[in-house]
Amino acid sequence: MDLHRDESDLTRGEWAADTLRNGMGSWAFVFRCAALPCHRDARQQCFGSRFDPYPFILLNLALSCLAALRRAILLIAAKRSDQISAKLAMHDYETNREALADIKEIRVMEDEIRRLRELIENGQSHG
Repeated sequence: MDLHRDESDLTRGEWAADTLRNGMGSWAFVFRCAALPCHRDARQQCFGSRFDPYPFILLNLALSCLAALRRAILLIAAKRSDQISAKLAMHDYETNREALADIKEIRVMEDEIRRLRELIENGQSHG
């Protein structure tokens, strides 16, 4: 999986999912959802029962907004978790590449030591 994919490489579905996740998983969305019940409550207080003769509908709206807030906050946390996971994966990849280079260097050294040992043993057996 390529961690450095360009936005132009995304499919329509991936682009739509990222757009929705980024929009709904933002603090602006959280604050808008929190403002909606406050605005409704203020209108209810100003206009009394003429505005909302069934105040439990308002309660239902407020609880629904809280559910939306909870989901948005979870999306924010998931986005951050994704960022951290991507950074960790990149770090692991770079560490593995460095380790592979070190292993190759050690193998070259082992081959050189083996070659020198053979030369020394052959030189002692002839002398």
